Amino acid sequence: MRNKRFFIVLAGALLFGLLAAFSVSRYLSSAQAYTKSLNGVAVAAVAIPVGTKIVAEHVTVVQFPKESTPDGAFDSPAKLVGRVAVTNIAPREPVTEARLAPEGTAGGLSAVIPEGYRAMTVKVDDVVGISGFIMPGTLVDVVVVIVPSNDSSSQGPISKIVLQNIKVLANGQNIDQPEDQREPNSVKAVTLLVTPEQAEKLALAATEGKLQLVMRNSTDQGDEQTIGINKQRLLSGDVAVPAPEPGSLKSEQPARPPKPRRVRAHTEVKPAATSQTPEKPRSSVEMIEGAKKRSVDFP
Repeated sequence: MRNKRFFIVLAGALLFGLLAAFSVSRYLSSAQAYTKSLNGVAVAAVAIPVGTKIVAEHVTVVQFPKESTPDGAFDSPAKLVGRVAVTNIAPREPVTEARLAPEGTAGGLSAVIPEGYRAMTVKVDDVVGISGFIMPGTLVDVVVVIVPSNDSSSQGPISKIVLQNIKVLANGQNIDQPEDQREPNSVKAVTLLVTPEQAEKLALAATEGKLQLVMRNSTDQGDEQTIGINKQRLLSGDVAVPAPEPGSLKSEQPARPPKPRRVRAHTEVKPAATSQTPEKPRSSVEMIEGAKKRSVDFP
């Protein structure tokens, strides 16, 4: 009886041993298969601000599944040393080719200037700089108040939008967006991203007139053509329009009513009544019939 129980216990131990060995074998096989499906990807070990030249301490390597590896990723930190970031890279975020300037680019502001563009700085104050809310990455229009050279003294200066959809590269010496963009940052100058032709316009506008920056929504890429405003059109007034909701699209905004035209009151002058032309006298003949006398008119 005891031998029978011993064999039962031994058989059970062997069965459980085989099950455990099979489970461990499957686990090791799946772990090896998963390891083979991983790629080493270089990620930021610390926050890398825009314009920063990357050093080895900025980057580390983590394992990513092959199907989740970002396009343009690097597998070694050595390939990233000396490259310059053109966007802010957060910690544990993959460093890809799209986030880097071309090889050989110097660090700082020049790294974020696209080919064919220029960076130009203009002076601002609290009014021109929209109370310090002009941040790197903001889109603005440039308005100039200027007196045309061929203008008469009675008409005076005009205000005109001369540049539209201009990107702000830096405010002051800061080329990075602050963590809290709700807090204003008082600066004395802003740097704008312009084409060479736009740089010429901006230089002349800053020299001959007074500049004003107008902030626009980052998703609003529309081109608004205006004729400018002088004193005469300024004093003609404007029409009231309901304020749109914050961030609303142009199609969702209330239609702007047409500006009413001024109609001069005038009195209709009727021509004076002309005197009637006197009728021509008719020929008449006096006829005597017995004791009666009468006149007969002829037409």
